[in-house]
Amino acid sequence: MSSKKNPFASLKADIPSSIVVFLVALPLCLGVALASKAPLFSGLIAGMVGGIIIGALSRSQLSVSGPAAGLTAIVSAAIIAMPGGSFPAFLVSVAICGALQIALGFARAGAIGDYIPSSVIKGMLAAIGLILILNQFPHLLGDDSQFETDESVPAPAKKGNIFFNFVNAFGHINRVALIIGAVCLAFHFIWEKLVANQKGFLRLVPAPLLVVLIGIGISMAIGGNGALDPQHMVKLPQASSATEFLSFFTSPDWSMLNNSHVWITGVTLAIVASLETLLSIEAIDDLDPYKRVTDKNHELKAQGVGNLVSGLIGGLPVTSVIVRSSANVNSGAQTKKSAIMHGALLLLCVAFIPNLLNLIPKAALAAVLIFTGYKLAKPSLFVMFYKKGWDQFMPFVITIAAILATDLLKGVIIGIVVGLFYVLRSNFRTSVMVVSDTNRYLFRLRKDVSFLNKAIIKNRLEQVPGNGYVLIDASRADFIDRDVLEVIEDFTKHAHLKNIRVEVKGSLERTGSLARFAEQREAQLAGTTV
Repeated sequence: MSSKKNPFASLKADIPSSIVVFLVALPLCLGVALASKAPLFSGLIAGMVGGIIIGALSRSQLSVSGPAAGLTAIVSAAIIAMPGGSFPAFLVSVAICGALQIALGFARAGAIGDYIPSSVIKGMLAAIGLILILNQFPHLLGDDSQFETDESVPAPAKKGNIFFNFVNAFGHINRVALIIGAVCLAFHFIWEKLVANQKGFLRLVPAPLLVVLIGIGISMAIGGNGALDPQHMVKLPQASSATEFLSFFTSPDWSMLNNSHVWITGVTLAIVASLETLLSIEAIDDLDPYKRVTDKNHELKAQGVGNLVSGLIGGLPVTSVIVRSSANVNSGAQTKKSAIMHGALLLLCVAFIPNLLNLIPKAALAAVLIFTGYKLAKPSLFVMFYKKGWDQFMPFVITIAAILATDLLKGVIIGIVVGLFYVLRSNFRTSVMVVSDTNRYLFRLRKDVSFLNKAIIKNRLEQVPGNGYVLIDASRADFIDRDVLEVIEDFTKHAHLKNIRVEVKGSLERTGSLARFAEQREAQLAGTTV
């Protein structure tokens, strides 16, 4: 890439992308804070820290960090459980979370992300895309009773879930919001088609920025009695002075450091935030057009520093988050300067022009997010995995269904379990091949023969009739489990009782205890005992 030679070469792509990510992150930061029962400004602080601090320290070029909806259930429950519902006490947990993540980074725990199947990662991305569409469609229709989110909607039970809210929104349509949302969404798709094969200035113009400007324009043009209510607009806290702005920042209550609940919350946040980050980094590396690979241990350290800083100044816990990161990729970002600049934009705009940002209709932002969701969950993606076979398709769709039914972390764990089942089934089927011709049997052991293959080998050996012949071909096996060796050893010892002749092909001795097995077999043939 040219940016390696000239650090400013990527700015023509990173600056427009940073604006896009800023516009996407702004309502998400507020929405996650609202859902977490935390001060609204704490979400903005987390967004600033995620962009500026983690963006500067991370080695991921396209990942964007900030407050994640996947943590809202943990955060809201933790704040309520703190003595007196103290938010400063909760900030101590956030700082502890950061310190533990730094320790996890030095312990090289980032390797966990390398063991997530690609079908599960793609399923996670598609599920988040569907969640975005389902969750943002009510905003497009003018039903703004739910907060913006990028991974899940842990709404109170009385408000239902995203499916209920999606259907219910059709009974609360606001015509002005619908006009704004429909025009903006249609423009987004048309613009994407127009600039797909274009070069030059057009490709530098970020479609989400145009979408937001169109939304503001329509809202102001309608005006008067038809104007949108304030609840349909972005809402940012406004400070009348620098002192008031600084008062939005909060310090931890260090007197709660000896409280066991504070430590339990800190450990819980560290585990969940680290897992979500590793999953997100794996997914973003997969989306990276330049196929760069992020050092995940270093990423854990960067996230740890970010959470430590966020906790110290009054912010929510942060993770690498998919929606902002995928918006960053889709808008053409090339380096992490985009993430850093988006954090700086959050800080500057919240400090100096919150009144202008409050002119943005939520319906326009919903159009941006719905388009992003579509890019993550294209129908062609489902067709592609279906063509790959059931061992790829089932983990993919089950991951999607599980995330939609539960949350990001639980859904991914279910997807991993399903993926593991198909891996084991594949290994079970391909590691052992048994063919027979009357009383002649061939047992061919291939690849890695694990204890899971023990039952089938044992059962088929027992079915060999008297006066038979068995050839056990292990020449293609890389590894044979000790349990399997014992089955073969036991069969060989007693085969003469049924007048069965056994021949072993291949150097079984290389698999460990088979040296002893070979000695026993030779001793048996010689009529002696070892």
